[in-house]
Amino acid sequence: MSTAKVSNLRHPEKRNKPDNPPRRKPEWIRVKAPTSKEYFKTLSIVRENSLHTVCEEAGCPNIGECWTKRHATFMVMGELCTRACAFCNVATGLPKPLDGGEAARVGDATAALGLKHVVVTSVDRDDLEDGGAGHFASVVAAIRERSPGTTIEVLTPDFMRKPGAIEAVVEAGPDVFNHNVETAARLYPTIRPGSRYFTSLELLHRVKTLDGAMFTKSGMMVGLGETKEEVAQVMDDLRAADVDFITIGQYLQPTPKHAAVERFVTPEEFKSYIVIARGKGFLMVSSSPLTRSSYHAGDDFARLKATRDALSSAK
Repeated sequence: MSTAKVSNLRHPEKRNKPDNPPRRKPEWIRVKAPTSKEYFKTLSIVRENSLHTVCEEAGCPNIGECWTKRHATFMVMGELCTRACAFCNVATGLPKPLDGGEAARVGDATAALGLKHVVVTSVDRDDLEDGGAGHFASVVAAIRERSPGTTIEVLTPDFMRKPGAIEAVVEAGPDVFNHNVETAARLYPTIRPGSRYFTSLELLHRVKTLDGAMFTKSGMMVGLGETKEEVAQVMDDLRAADVDFITIGQYLQPTPKHAAVERFVTPEEFKSYIVIARGKGFLMVSSSPLTRSSYHAGDDFARLKATRDALSSAK
């Protein structure tokens, strides 16, 4: 099969499985289609720099709000992922070679958008010797050069424990190192079969070992069949890895071929997770139906930093 054909398939290993018709969304999770001039200006800057965004590729429901504020999350290393998670709408296939000019274009777009805080994520690139860690480092450097006042958050894959990968990203000096556990350990075989729960925890702990001052962040989706006790266990596991910031949001089924939504978690339950997470020692918690890793990331980072500074001053 040619690369061109593969690139048009999303999760080909699932194409013969029965469909899961998406459930009707409750009122609290519906959003309006984007129409603002600023939204289209952000779209224009993304297109002019030939960049991909997770906002588009993953079908994020917050794209209208975020792009109206010129907040875009750049997705580097191509639009094809080497894994096929049951929740993700990013295409699976054979990735193309890395684009040597991409880092500079991300830097240019960050400056053009006037971003005070930028989030950079990627597809999984298990085909690369370092999993793409060096590319992340190049992107961080390019943003620092073109927009030195911008704070940088990286949302990385797990790098498959490839030697030196985590170290390369930490050495590049992002302000926030984010890596999502996504779901409870019990659900990994069906929801995230190409990944390992404890590998993700190990990565987050390793970041803190390398640089104790670097903020770490992780997130999970709810509504996939996890129990409240399992959500609490994920919190405990992340705190054991010294993670500073947790995000919790509602899973939304991208297509009938993806994992079904088991339930829509109520806003009240999301609020209860905030109380629980704060009680467990997280410096920052974002928990709501529409919460995503990069949703309000800049404002959250400012609050996170202020909280740690206040705690340091109190000692």
